[in-house]
Amino acid sequence: MLVAVTGFGSVWRYRPAKQVRGRDHLAQPVYYNTTGVVVKGSLRQRPQICGYARFDVIGGFDPNYPGRMIDRVFECAEPSMWMGCNKLLFRRLLGAGVHPDGFLVVATSALMGHVNVGTEDWRSPDTWLLSFSECAGNQEMMLLMGTQGWIHSDLGRFVLKPSELRPWPARLAFCAGE
Repeated sequence: MLVAVTGFGSVWRYRPAKQVRGRDHLAQPVYYNTTGVVVKGSLRQRPQICGYARFDVIGGFDPNYPGRMIDRVFECAEPSMWMGCNKLLFRRLLGAGVHPDGFLVVATSALMGHVNVGTEDWRSPDTWLLSFSECAGNQEMMLLMGTQGWIHSDLGRFVLKPSELRPWPARLAFCAGE
């Protein structure tokens, strides 16, 4: 599966490199990205749906410059569940010009209004909720969306619109009257 990154969740976790038992090499560091919201002035993970995106340094992810990973396409494993959490493994960064199968999208209530997650027709059938944090009316969700996927908030419908010039950048756009 090929996934273009349009944004990251607010919370990052890190697993440092470690010695592999019985071997003469180190396991590379791993970075986990998930959703979070501000609670009493501090960023906290308040998972309603637990999940994360995993990025391996060995696969081309540069933790020093995560912004450089935006609008880039990665080869990913199929979305899955492990120990009660949704997960999406980003295996390796691909070169320019690759057409993605889907997009990693982050949506917040501050920008898109409140989403009634779990209600009927809150998202398109080709949209998978990877992670969802909520507290005191603040929401952040990380979604795996297909081209023209959508979510519905109290403000209206937001549709994922890929760039007309290049297929890998895409943004959620408000669709008036829908």
